[in-house]
Amino acid sequence: MSLDKAIEHGKEKRKKFRGGKAVSNRCKNHGGCVWCEANRLYQRSKEELAAEQQMREVEEETMEDNLRIFRKKG
Repeated sequence: MSLDKAIEHGKEKRKKFRGGKAVSNRCKNHGGCVWCEANRLYQRSKEELAAEQQMREVEEETMEDNLRIFRKKG
């Protein structure tokens, strides 16, 4: 039975979407509102910050090593 036919005969049991959840009226599961997206991607953003910090630490270490090598030569 197609969806149109089910609706026509009153067999469709799905409820209509009646607005937002907690924050935004655009808020649905896995929605695009800023609040839900930030909550959903929290772990990823933490991992990205940790990776950036590691990159900075490695760059600092290589700069320090290069300075030591340069001072020894000079």
